[in-house]
Amino acid sequence: MKNMSRRALAAASVALIFATSPVLAQESVRLRGTIERMDGSAYLIKTRDGAEVKLALADKPIVVAIAKSTVADIKPGTFVGSTAMPRSDGSLAAIEVHIFPASMRGTGEGHRDWDLKPQSTMTNANVEQTVAGVDGQVLTVKYKGGEKKLVVTPDTSIVTYVTGDRSELKPGVSIFVSAAEKQPDGTLRTARVTYGKDGLTPPM
Repeated sequence: MKNMSRRALAAASVALIFATSPVLAQESVRLRGTIERMDGSAYLIKTRDGAEVKLALADKPIVVAIAKSTVADIKPGTFVGSTAMPRSDGSLAAIEVHIFPASMRGTGEGHRDWDLKPQSTMTNANVEQTVAGVDGQVLTVKYKGGEKKLVVTPDTSIVTYVTGDRSELKPGVSIFVSAAEKQPDGTLRTARVTYGKDGLTPPM
């Protein structure tokens, strides 16, 4: 997110931290889907299970984009997040790795259950070491209270955050919302939305 302002990064960090808090988790839902069309000032979203929901954005929302990156961009000292599946040897097979900019270091740090797939987890941590392994690149990542080994294979999606623009939220664009509050009329409302650039689906 080289060109994103410090103010936007700070706001995005706060939003992500709140999205992982236990209190907010009881009051909000995650949303993954594709924009179908506009419905007034809201967006009609087709979710990954085929349902349609209406998504409204808060005043002055944070809009962040996800762009493709490569394993070469993951170096010791990089702060990353990774959705992964457990392996029999105790390591984690990375479904995706998203690279945080330096301004967002520490966001959501830790290891927790995730809902992308059954038994999936999310680990936000600092990369301590990266070495070539039999199945792919093996990342040793450390967070407060623990460490994990992430196996990054050719099938792992690697992305990074870049500057977003609300004007790019158009039909056909895939989005991810980490915390949307359900309104009395069933509409979901969020202060932050992440979308994929150039046809990319946010993999987290």
